[in-house]
Amino acid sequence: MEPVIIIVGPTASGKTGLSIELAKLIKGSIVSADSMQIYRHMNIGTAKPDLKEMSGISHYMIDEVNPDESFSVAKYRELALNYIKEILKQGRRPIVAGGTGLYINSLLYNISFSQTICDNELRESLKKEAVEKGNRYLHDKLKAIDHLAAARIHENDTKRVIRAIEVYTHTNKTISEHSSVSRLDPPPYKYILFGLDWERRKLYDRIEARVDAMIEGGLIGEVENLVEMGYDKGETSMQGIGYKEVISYLKGEWSLDEMIYILKRNTRRYAKRQLTWFRRIQEIKWLQVDENSDFKGLAEKIVQECIATHGLIL
Repeated sequence: MEPVIIIVGPTASGKTGLSIELAKLIKGSIVSADSMQIYRHMNIGTAKPDLKEMSGISHYMIDEVNPDESFSVAKYRELALNYIKEILKQGRRPIVAGGTGLYINSLLYNISFSQTICDNELRESLKKEAVEKGNRYLHDKLKAIDHLAAARIHENDTKRVIRAIEVYTHTNKTISEHSSVSRLDPPPYKYILFGLDWERRKLYDRIEARVDAMIEGGLIGEVENLVEMGYDKGETSMQGIGYKEVISYLKGEWSLDEMIYILKRNTRRYAKRQLTWFRRIQEIKWLQVDENSDFKGLAEKIVQECIATHGLIL
């Protein structure tokens, strides 16, 4: 099987920078595994790399859909696998880089159960229940039908809670059962996984610095433009961290300082959830990094590891 390198880690850990340095060394192209970077017009809040940062390296799974278009894990897997195949045909080495655990799992474990299931009416009904009765009410409903999924999915992650209920409603099988069956088939590629591991306090410092940079770089203006284009808090994309907080600020619900504080807090919590998710993937080789790490040197170590341990031919 063709080897595909995957780089994961929490938000602000340096996945983009490392993947670009690695791509330079191995004639690589990058497939993003970020559930927010797929949206067009959402650049600052998603930390989307610009052309300068990309350094001439081809990137895929960025700017795939408009903010009001639906996008599933199954669709991600389908497109990502197509891009990986295309990259290999070009004689280049695919590198998957991102922090969306469900996207990574869809590649590792062939999770594609949701391709034909889409019930917008049910979704809207469940969203209404969450608003009227609270997220915990909806989470308890999931717990009653699939305690394994409920243990994995945080009660405030209403998108995934609704998805799990939707799958069960239409198939009479839990999302956990679908996942178990999907994992029986081997993946089409040999995935080699690396994770970026920061000391928690230093990672949080990076997160807070990134939020400050986003605000200074025009995040509020970006959200204002999206609202003017007709996108609002009801869109799944606009529920992303960085966008929902700014919308609340624009509506006068929080002061600027309150919004920045909450955005930093929510991003830290998200990073913690990401780490919890990735710790469950035993195949990941964790790389210790800090603010003094040389990503070019780290990329060289990854190459050496892939050659020595996995027989990667460059």
